[in-house]
Order: sequence, then structure tokens, then C-alpha cells
Amino acid sequence: MADRDVEARLAAQRNTGAFTELPSYTQQTGRDIPTSTGTPFGQASPAAPSTSNEYQSVVNEVNKTIKDAEKTLALAKKSGNKKDIAAAQGIVDLAKGELSDLLKLVSGLGGTGGGSNDQYYTSTGGTGTSSTGKRYIKGQLVSESDFNKFLYGDQKGGGAATAGTGTSAASAEALAARQSAFDILKLQFDEYGLGALVEPLRGLIQEGVSPSEFAVRLRQTEPYKKRFAANAARIGKGLRALSEAEYIGLEDGYQSVMRNYGLPASYYTKGDLGRQEGFEKFIAGDVSAAELEDRVVTAQKRVLDAAPEVTTALKQFYPDIKNGDILAYTLDPDKGLADIRKKITAAEIGGAALGARLGATVGRAEELARYGVTAESARAGYGAIGGGLERGRQLASMYQQPDYTQAIAEEEVFNLPGQTQAGEKRKKIIGLEKAEFGGQTGVTSGALARDRAGSY
Repeated sequence: MADRDVEARLAAQRNTGAFTELPSYTQQTGRDIPTSTGTPFGQASPAAPSTSNEYQSVVNEVNKTIKDAEKTLALAKKSGNKKDIAAAQGIVDLAKGELSDLLKLVSGLGGTGGGSNDQYYTSTGGTGTSSTGKRYIKGQLVSESDFNKFLYGDQKGGGAATAGTGTSAASAEALAARQSAFDILKLQFDEYGLGALVEPLRGLIQEGVSPSEFAVRLRQTEPYKKRFAANAARIGKGLRALSEAEYIGLEDGYQSVMRNYGLPASYYTKGDLGRQEGFEKFIAGDVSAAELEDRVVTAQKRVLDAAPEVTTALKQFYPDIKNGDILAYTLDPDKGLADIRKKITAAEIGGAALGARLGATVGRAEELARYGVTAESARAGYGAIGGGLERGRQLASMYQQPDYTQAIAEEEVFNLPGQTQAGEKRKKIIGLEKAEFGGQTGVTSGALARDRAGSY
């Protein structure tokens, strides 16, 4: 395995850009892998040694090469560079080929699939099955059941170790799989800046834990639960838990919206492990970044940046929206967006009435909103009403007509039920004034064009 052909294959995969090639056993030790006459390598060699210590050492070193090569392959796959992936895969395959040939060689020399003699395990503190079929854990002789439990946890009999079955190689493979699972999980969380969440799981590498359980164990830790706290609230509401990538993606989207609209940094300040507590209510409430932007625009453009009368009307109509809390109220996902819009529209209508020095009540404003009155049509309508209402009252009193009120004027201007009767009352007052003063009237002095009702 150390011939020029092998070395040439390794050299062809070096320095791909994303990683440095892992050295083979020969490059690490300066020695060729031991061989014997008639082995699968097809090479001549001295007589086989009396023990398998040297071969076990070689197996261990080749296993280490495989483990390191698999780490490199995982990094290459993460980078997405096909050339790097192919090169890394070639190194893994080559190292595994070396291990396969070694095990065949040891078997051909009378070994037991890579097992060393008893002295090797007791002197080195090794773990595995010796050439005599005895089981050792860290140099201590143990029963077969204890050895299986060490390897496979509580899965009794699964892969039971017996003489000549290559238990040492199986143990190394299981350990390598756990190491790989940990490395991949940590690499993923390092990208999020959350590698510290994974680090406490390092101890699982030495335990008989299935690699598939690493992510499950991670999600059971308190730091993880705290970092992704909104997932528990989502589950409680019947929503699915978000993946880490989805969760962090939402946080990034929220932060982008708030930055773009100049919201105070206190709304998106990060705490330990990048936690943004202010966003947890949004995530738990299944609020998208687009909905959050809609809420921000509603609060800013229609209230905070509007005429002061709108804010006055909003606080007057809805006392639960306290001074300084308008933005927080609008962003609260517990408050339905449709309800927020209804309240703001009513405040805009009330603000238009206040701006024209007229009265405003929440009931009337909400009624007008239901009839389709908008902020713009409210400003135009109340401008017209304000220009003639007082004179209309004076004329009604002067000619002993029913009182001409703001409500009557609103019925005609905003096309409410009673519009026809309201118009007739206004026209009667105008007619009486014209008859007395030769066609001149003060009621129409504030008339403006308006939606759906003509002139006032």
C-alpha cells in the first residue's frame, strides 16, 4: 500500500483549495504497511511475526486516518465544492481500502480479524477482543455481556462479539461514527455562532449513544431550550417547531425590517448566544417578516408620522393604548392586525373631525369606517362640514327649524342612512335664507367637492 502508484493517487488529490490532504499510514509513520508472502497485497515479505501487536498498531493508525479523512470529507461537503468533495472521498476510500487489506493480511497470518493478544490489551489499556477471544475494556478483562453493553448500550445481543469477528474494528467504527456525528452537528451550529450549545455533547462520543441521537440530546439541553424558547410556545399553540435555520432566518428577517424603518435598537438587541427575546413573541405567534413590516408601516406612517390629532383621537378612543406605547401595541402579535387597522382608521377619522374643530366619538368614527370613510375622505368631508355647520345652526334657530347638527351634516356628506332627509333639511334652510336675502346664503360658504355626495 506504500508503492509509487498509491503515493501518486494521494498526490493527485492534494491541495484542492478547501482542505489539506490527510497523510496515509506510510506518510505518518515512515514505514510500509507490513506484508507477508501470499497475502492479498501480492508482495514478498519476511516471515510473519509471532504476535499481532505491530499489525494492531497499524490498524489503529489507519483507523485514525479514516476518521480524519471523514472529518475532511464532511467539511468539503459543507463547502459544496465538487472537486474538493471528490478528492476527500478518494482519500476516505483509499484509507478504507488499506484497512480492508490489513485485516485480510492479519487473518492470513493466523490472527482473529485484527485482534491482538491478551498482553497487548492489558499493557496498553486497549478495548476490544483479543486473539484468544477474551474481551477487554480499557485493559480490563470483562464478560461478553458487559462488553456488548459497552459497545451497544442496552441493545442486548446486537452485534455480539465473538472470537474472530473483528470486534476491535467494529468498536473503532462505532466510535468514528459518533465522532463524525458530533463534528457535523458542531460544524452546523458553528455557522450560526452557536457552537457552544453543542460542545457539552462531546462526552457522548465515548458513550454507546447512536449517532442519530446526538441532535435529540442537543434539543433536550437547557441552553438549547432557552435559545430557541419560542418553539415550545409554538408547540403549545398547535404549530410545528421550527428548525434552527428557520428560527434564525426569521430573527434575521425581523431585525432587517426594524433596522430599515429606524426602530430603536432595544427592539432587536441580542443577548446570550444571540438570543433576541423581543422576537420570541413574533415567532411563537407565527408572524412572518412581511407581516411585521406591515405592522411597522401601519404604526409609523398612519399614527406616529400623522397629524397630532390622530394620536389624540387614538388615545381618546382606546385608553388601553397608553402614551408612548403605540408602536409596541401595534407590534404585539397578540393584537390582531385587522383589529389594529380598524382602530387606526377610526382614529384617523376622529382626528380629521378634531382638526376641523368638530366633535369626535369612537362610536361615530367606527361607524363611518364601516361605511368606507377613509382618512382622506374624512379630512375633505369634515372640512366641508366645518365651513357651514355653525351658520346652518344659526339659520335653523332663526327660522324656527329643527336643529341642524353635525350628525345631520355627516349623514349627507358621508352618504349614511338618512342622507336624503339630511339634504332636504339643508336645502330648506338655504331656501329660507335666499327668500329673505335675495338669493345669498352663508350655508354654502364652506362647500367642497367630496366623495359620492356631490357638493355640500
